[in-house]
Amino acid sequence: MWSTNVSLRIGLIFFIFFQIVAPGLLFAKGKQAFKIAYLTQTQKVRPALSNLDPVFEHKGILGAELAIEDNNTTGQYTKQQFSLEKFIVPVDGNVADTFNKQIAKKYAYVVTNLTPDLTNTTADLAVAEVLIFDAATVDDALRNKECRPNVLHLLPSRAMRTDALAQYMMKKRWTKWFLVIGMTDEDKLYAEAIKRAAKRFGMDIVQEKAWEHTYDARRSAQSDVAVFTQGDDYDVLVVADEQGLFGEYLDYRTWIPRPVIGTQGLVATSWHRTHEQWGATQIQNRFKERAGHWMEEQDYGAYLAVRAIGEAATRTQSNVLKSIKEYLLSDQFTLQGYKGTPLSFRSWDHQLRQPVLLAAPRSLVAVAPIEGFLHPKTELDTLGYDQPETECQWSR
Repeated sequence: MWSTNVSLRIGLIFFIFFQIVAPGLLFAKGKQAFKIAYLTQTQKVRPALSNLDPVFEHKGILGAELAIEDNNTTGQYTKQQFSLEKFIVPVDGNVADTFNKQIAKKYAYVVTNLTPDLTNTTADLAVAEVLIFDAATVDDALRNKECRPNVLHLLPSRAMRTDALAQYMMKKRWTKWFLVIGMTDEDKLYAEAIKRAAKRFGMDIVQEKAWEHTYDARRSAQSDVAVFTQGDDYDVLVVADEQGLFGEYLDYRTWIPRPVIGTQGLVATSWHRTHEQWGATQIQNRFKERAGHWMEEQDYGAYLAVRAIGEAATRTQSNVLKSIKEYLLSDQFTLQGYKGTPLSFRSWDHQLRQPVLLAAPRSLVAVAPIEGFLHPKTELDTLGYDQPETECQWSR
């Protein structure tokens, strides 16, 4: 009797195993695998403008990890498995060497958080066998003359950002601009984008000055900014100071009372901690719970990169690079970006078309494209370089 019961119990255990557990093991083995590399280089920490500014290392990684989690949630039903391997190159390390030895021929999908020159260096090493997801740069050159066919850009370019500001300024009829340009190369590139947007939307740059002070702006801002901003009347002070070396000290110190926009004051950005609409609150809270701080732009860019791979994989039911890339660049691809409208890639420069947030330090002011700016295909293409304007040679 005892042996019969034992036999029944053993039989029941085997029955449960083969009916429930074993199929799960087979299911796991049968999943399509997506190995994604995340490549970044540690940057020298620049001195903060204020002691209140938090310094976060390796921005982007936590955004990519959150997207992997979301991809695998869907992957449970689509028999797909996503994994992320992080490659962090030291400040004095060799990014090309890391790519060649540890990533090339091992990963078909690479999310990069690199400087513009290193982004293109990596793309040239990858050639056609790897798809690069640029989650950090904003340079217009990388979307035009310096474009690469195997790179997709996730963050809005400078042109998209300045066009967004210009649309809002046009709506407010603040058409006379005073442009202040910093000393770095990035500041000059931003100023070029501002001038392009001004010309495109009929703005008048009534004054243009270079900020060349090398002293501590905090000690002399109160008197010197007032003198610096004297001159012709204007509607807004437009600042090109991407490193944040002086821009914060212009507000409330100008000779005449005018708002500040550009890289400080009212800024155009892909993501902001004040954004709460269209499900943004949920993703903000999930990220903050994981990271302990608000999501930064690089985190959002990396999140979108990994989610784009997941969305293409779900729709194509394929892990073949050619199929994934074709779908990403097709009219069928759309991506939820928590900004009220589906996101998609432009076929001519591989820029992710998306709404741009216009934010003050503690409030979301508007979302561009601003209502009234029309386009034959999508209003999102009123921001940045449209197809007839592209200088990307391989797309012609």
